[in-house]
Amino acid sequence: MGETAPRRQTMSDQALIEGTGADWKTWLELLDERGAAELDHAAIARLLMRDFDIDGWWAQSITVGYEQERGLREPGQRSDGTYSASASKTVDVPIGRAFERLADAEAQAGWLGDVELSQRSASPPKSVRFDASDGTRVNAFLSAKGEAKTAVQVQVEKLGSAEEAAAAKAAWKTRLGRYAESF
Repeated sequence: MGETAPRRQTMSDQALIEGTGADWKTWLELLDERGAAELDHAAIARLLMRDFDIDGWWAQSITVGYEQERGLREPGQRSDGTYSASASKTVDVPIGRAFERLADAEAQAGWLGDVELSQRSASPPKSVRFDASDGTRVNAFLSAKGEAKTAVQVQVEKLGSAEEAAAAKAAWKTRLGRYAESF
């Protein structure tokens, strides 16, 4: 009996059927019939929306699954060929205080470690974006979890390989651990 779901895709056939009316095997066949392996990411997503009248979220999900299954994209790889990684931590402080410790260059010295961040933009107290000294881009998102807790999620972009993504994830988990201990 053959596999119906792509080897590298995590979305189940059941979720796909509920959301789009077709399973992975069907979507892979339909895209192969239309020459999708020769198209870029955006063109595949547009084809799905145009030809099958599905919304953008499902088109993106199917496109990524197709690209992974056909060896056009590795897990964690973005459509531009780079990789990303993420890490998160919940801290026992209000969002404003968490934001200040994250965004302030002097405060970063106490927990950041071996990388320097240069702030690109901020939307206090919900997000802050940085260019990192290692050539990556770091985006931090904060979400209040009641009056005295904040979830902090860091996404690192512009990584060159899956190995770099795994290393960045581990490094940022460690950094966020130090960040949490700094309060």
